[in-house]
Amino acid sequence: MTPIGLAVYTLSKPLALPLGQLFQEPITDPVAIFLTILAIMLVAPLLVERLRLPGIIGLILAGVVVGPHGLGILDRDPTIVLLGTVGLLFLMFLGGLETSLDDLKKEADKPIIFGLATFVVPMVLGTGVMLALGYGFWASVLVASCFASHTLVALPVLNKLGIMRHPASIATLGGTLITNVLALLVLAVVVKADQGDLTLSFWLFLIPALAIYTFAVLWGVPKLGRWFFKKFGHDEGAEFTFVLAALFVASYLASLIEIEPIVGAFLAGVAITQIIPRLSPLMNRIQFIGNTLFVPIFLISVGMLVDPLILFREPQSLFLVAIIVLAELVSKFMAAWGSARWFKWPFPNAMVMFGLSMAQAASTLAAITIAFDIGLVDEVVVNAIILMILVSCVLSPWVVARWGTQMQNQPVEPSQAQQAAEDPASPTPSLGQRVLVPVANPSTEDNLLQLAIILTKRVGGTLLPLHVLPDRNQPIAEAERTRQNRLLDTAETIAHAAAIPVEPIGRIDDSIAWGILRTLQERHADLLVCGWKGFSTYQENFFGSVIDTIVRSATIPVLISRFPQPIENTERIVLAITGRQASLGQVVNSLTIAQSLAEELKAPLHVVQMTIGSARDRRLTALLQEKELSVEPIQGNTVKRVSEAIRPNTLLILIAGNHTVGQPAVGREPEAITRANWDTNIIIVNFPAAPVKRG
Repeated sequence: MTPIGLAVYTLSKPLALPLGQLFQEPITDPVAIFLTILAIMLVAPLLVERLRLPGIIGLILAGVVVGPHGLGILDRDPTIVLLGTVGLLFLMFLGGLETSLDDLKKEADKPIIFGLATFVVPMVLGTGVMLALGYGFWASVLVASCFASHTLVALPVLNKLGIMRHPASIATLGGTLITNVLALLVLAVVVKADQGDLTLSFWLFLIPALAIYTFAVLWGVPKLGRWFFKKFGHDEGAEFTFVLAALFVASYLASLIEIEPIVGAFLAGVAITQIIPRLSPLMNRIQFIGNTLFVPIFLISVGMLVDPLILFREPQSLFLVAIIVLAELVSKFMAAWGSARWFKWPFPNAMVMFGLSMAQAASTLAAITIAFDIGLVDEVVVNAIILMILVSCVLSPWVVARWGTQMQNQPVEPSQAQQAAEDPASPTPSLGQRVLVPVANPSTEDNLLQLAIILTKRVGGTLLPLHVLPDRNQPIAEAERTRQNRLLDTAETIAHAAAIPVEPIGRIDDSIAWGILRTLQERHADLLVCGWKGFSTYQENFFGSVIDTIVRSATIPVLISRFPQPIENTERIVLAITGRQASLGQVVNSLTIAQSLAEELKAPLHVVQMTIGSARDRRLTALLQEKELSVEPIQGNTVKRVSEAIRPNTLLILIAGNHTVGQPAVGREPEAITRANWDTNIIIVNFPAAPVKRG
């Protein structure tokens, strides 16, 4: 049996005999078991939050109380083990979802430094302490690896405080991957050494297998996901099932090469986050199910492993418990504090890193169980490690909650989108407070709503889906009313899935265009997102179309959007500044929109600037350089040069030109670029001729 299989088998049984049980037999009825778990998930967090403690502490302590070492209400049977394992994988997966590869690339030194520090310091200190207590070398190394690894038990606290994307949080998340992989490698090496199998062939298999596996997950999952979303992007159930499949396939493949499945779950999250917008309904659905169901069950199952009466049953273990707990906490604090000092971060950052990295659960349980089964350590050490798990799991969320609130108030380096939004040249810094989205075509409705949701949720705004039925001086057909209700219901469902306020609007008006324009005024919208077929006919150019009427008369910015590909497939965003008539304020507003989308879609932003050497060009170049953007100056044929900057899965953002009779509503150049890049997602930003006036 492999070490991982041995750990799973052993952990499905209590590690010590139950004491103090008030129930003769634990509950066995499946309905009663699940009802008990739900009651704990509802009541326990509420009780401990009254004591100003994080809710997850209540879940862990409740697991101790109802578990086999407490009242014996529940047994840690295979069902609890299964659900707890799924919860652990979900916990690591959620951590990966919040870890951007771009962020890690930009600040790769910090996760690497902290990951090595939080591994090396506990390994050295832990090995020295265990050797001093009289244990053998390999036993000491394995126990020290229990100190080195950690489980992100306090991750839900980061989500609640809104500091998941703080530099200290990103460094800790990236460091988690490094230290857990190294700790699990130590486990594999110690087991092989104890069995006498630490040979060259072991290293020749493990290192290449780990490298190939990591590349396959981080490269293959996004590629496969983009293809799947393109083919089945309108089926929400299929999208969610694909995400779950990616999680468990990556976790299972990790176990096949003798790597802990939690590493595969974390890598799967890092890979999936590249193709799912952070503020999308799908991402909200994943986080909701994980945080409200599976992760709480995992925390309860961790509590069920702990026997708090071991100190009274075996008093001689009290000294060992104190030494092990102290060594683990001191080593983790030294690593976090030293790394924060090296990065020149304030003390609250160090405490949050310490709080996140102190909790022990999954890897520690697997390692110490294997060590006990192969005879490296005795039962006293096993019980001491389990109590260390209890102490660390209780302290971890408390420390993160205590110091994370202070970290919230620190000045964090703003994102590019925030910098642009705060630019004094921008007349609409809070763009997206009320976004109107006309919905008329079910095949394009999803992408338009996804775009609007991203811009709305960033500023805590409200989504206004609209469907207009034109009044032709005759009764409206029942089929048209039914279709209107269906479109608006779909839009409302998508908005609720993304957890944003929504006000669906069904309207009958003289025409579709004037129905949209009047709704803008009546509902005080500050941004309009509308679909576009990609071209204008000669008749529409001369006599006007819906887009023409809106462009001429709208008093707010309009995002004229065309999405032949799913928006979540975006790998690169190109902002093309070609219109010489665009003011600097319009460029800044377009840049704000582009940077917001780049951040949420996790796609790099590239700016293409058509230059003619004018004073305006020089001012614009200076503005872009101040924002440290990647800018490519181009000259010559605009359509050709912009097309050369487009790659597969690019989202192109253009600024609309001036509208004149006989020309396309969005301008001649934007329409020509669209025709030349028919399979490219394009957003054309149109600004009103006069500033918005509120009456």
